[in-house]
Amino acid sequence: MTFQVYDTTLRDGAQREGLTYSVVDKLAVARLLDDLGVGFIEGGWPGAVPKDTEFFRRARTELELRHAILVAFGATRKAGLAVEDDPQVRGLLDAQTPAVALVAKADLRHVERALRTTAEENLAMIRDTVSYLVAQGRRVFVDGEHCYDGFRFDPGYTSAVAETALAAGAERFVLCDTNGGMLPSQVTAVIEGLVARTGIAPERLGMHAQNDTACAVANTIAAVEAGVRHVQGTANGYGERPGNADIFAIVANLQLKLGMPVLPEGCLEQMVRVSHAIAEIANIAPDTHQAYVGAAAFAHKAGLHASAIKVDPLLYNHVEPTVVGNDMRILVTEMAGRASIELKSRELGLDLAGHPDTLSRVTGRVKELEADGWSFEAADASFELLVRSELSGAAPVRPFALESYRVIVEHREDGAVVSEATVKIRVRGERVIATAEGNGPVNALDEALRVGLARHYPELREFELADYKVRILEGSHGTGAVTRVLVETAGVGRDWTTVGVHPNVVEASWHALVDALTYGLDRARVPGGTAA
Repeated sequence: MTFQVYDTTLRDGAQREGLTYSVVDKLAVARLLDDLGVGFIEGGWPGAVPKDTEFFRRARTELELRHAILVAFGATRKAGLAVEDDPQVRGLLDAQTPAVALVAKADLRHVERALRTTAEENLAMIRDTVSYLVAQGRRVFVDGEHCYDGFRFDPGYTSAVAETALAAGAERFVLCDTNGGMLPSQVTAVIEGLVARTGIAPERLGMHAQNDTACAVANTIAAVEAGVRHVQGTANGYGERPGNADIFAIVANLQLKLGMPVLPEGCLEQMVRVSHAIAEIANIAPDTHQAYVGAAAFAHKAGLHASAIKVDPLLYNHVEPTVVGNDMRILVTEMAGRASIELKSRELGLDLAGHPDTLSRVTGRVKELEADGWSFEAADASFELLVRSELSGAAPVRPFALESYRVIVEHREDGAVVSEATVKIRVRGERVIATAEGNGPVNALDEALRVGLARHYPELREFELADYKVRILEGSHGTGAVTRVLVETAGVGRDWTTVGVHPNVVEASWHALVDALTYGLDRARVPGGTAA
């Protein structure tokens, strides 16, 4: 039986706190999931949620899916109501999707206390709704809500729910760990118990895991190893409470660890791009430490790791990063050894292999600066400038020479707070004085520096201060503490980050700003120079 990868980002994933998709967002996410190569995309609950109804209407003309089948989600008919008279069931048909997913109670306690109906009526609701939709030409999946808890409480009744759904024509019966409380061994035990009790082939079962025990992906893999051939998940593990099983980790583990080709050829390498694009649409910062797709998933910090990676990257990488669209990175910190520095420099296009003395100097300088509070782990641009200065034997060629700067902050009577900065610099033999205001002292300083340099370096118009972070370093206290500043700049088709450290936050910011402009102008291939 064909393995099925079923994504529910647009329905279950959208239940994450603080996440709201517009119809346009949902269409964009659906296209990205199709690029990933999932087999099914659950689009929402038509009839119950107006936005989802609109999504399915627009999807009919605006979505051209290459890999996936669109699925409408709903519930079985209401107790005591004929299926053809249930408006919610009619909404599923009106969505005009090839497939439908039905949620059904699989725990007798929920049937009696939540639905407030009888065990027999619940089975009839499942049987009637599934057979009716199948007769209307729909492929039907049944999600057994609270299936694991239900089986552990009353295995006979939960088994009857699964048998009823499949006998009525459901393509797969999905065992849902709705409250996310299971562990892998418990998942295996329930699946084996259900199969033994009913004789249902395990490949006709599916797995839907919530992440309340942080075991959602592991539980899903355990289900597959028990014979299940339908898995559900969401992009980046989005979902209510701690979330759902991460679809990216699921398919990567199945394909790379178990050798199961669950995605079309060439799709696995789209994972990083799709993950980050969906995060952008959701307005959620990508998780840098997310397995497989995170920026730190293949980042190595310790010098011991780097020494081994220099010989063979797979000695410390559990898979080749490029197979999921990621890259290996070497982090430069006080833990770095010569191998780390050499590999990181090579990553930046600077080969220190033939310069052992320079390599030793850079390694020593990094350790010295990091001991004083500098951090090059997230500041590749500052690290590259340091390496270039050691290679050339001279300080980085700055686009200007500083004479002085001054920053004032004025709190006016009307409550307005205004920052003003003045810089005095020498640029290509000319003394320049420039003043500018900003919404804070660092912004004012940045603006004044740009004003002073603009005539000589018009390329600066392309640069934008994208992010600014300040951290009080551990071990220092009060307003006199040492601060570290990271400045992220965007321009010339890329982003770069620089670092500055000083007891004075403005001076720390100045160091980071000067590095940012120096690096950016170098990348824009503008010849630097000072008039010192």
